[in-house]
Amino acid sequence: MAKGNGKTEVNLDLDRELPAAEDEETGSISITGKAADESAASETEKLRAERDALLDRLARLQAEFDNARKRAVREQQEFREFAAADVIKNFLPILDSLERALKAGGDSNSNSNSNDFRNGIELIYRQFQDALQKIGVQPIVSVGQAFDPRVHEAVEMVDTSEVPDHHVLDELQRGYRYKERLLRPAMVRVARNARG
Repeated sequence: MAKGNGKTEVNLDLDRELPAAEDEETGSISITGKAADESAASETEKLRAERDALLDRLARLQAEFDNARKRAVREQQEFREFAAADVIKNFLPILDSLERALKAGGDSNSNSNSNDFRNGIELIYRQFQDALQKIGVQPIVSVGQAFDPRVHEAVEMVDTSEVPDHHVLDELQRGYRYKERLLRPAMVRVARNARG
């Protein structure tokens, strides 16, 4: 060691020091390479999981959309039927008036004018019934049937033994259905047997 300016000289062996540093660097590169491979593999797995989740979500959304579309079509059909039922209800009083006119006319064969009038009313009545039947309106058969509160409206109970107990004796106003939906219940007289 030489003395100069009060400083001591340190001899460094650079040949030994540098290769050691290169080995550490190479080792860190190989460790970093493995970590990068593992990181890339985990990133790939994360992306696959995310892709699978998104595909599953897409499939569910498509199924929900199909169900919503089918539900909307069904609701539109039900709305059309409901609207048609409302319109048909407005025609039923006209049909009732025609029925009453036919009953009031009776079977008077004395006058040819009244006979022609009756035939004309009968023709209109049949045409009207045919038109309603074509769109799905069906009359409810009541006379002689057991009383059913779902389709009959009892106006009067009559004591009689002509028909069985709780059966319809007479129909005052006909009831109608439209495609299995009750438009109007039949107004009926119901038999009541004193012995029943």
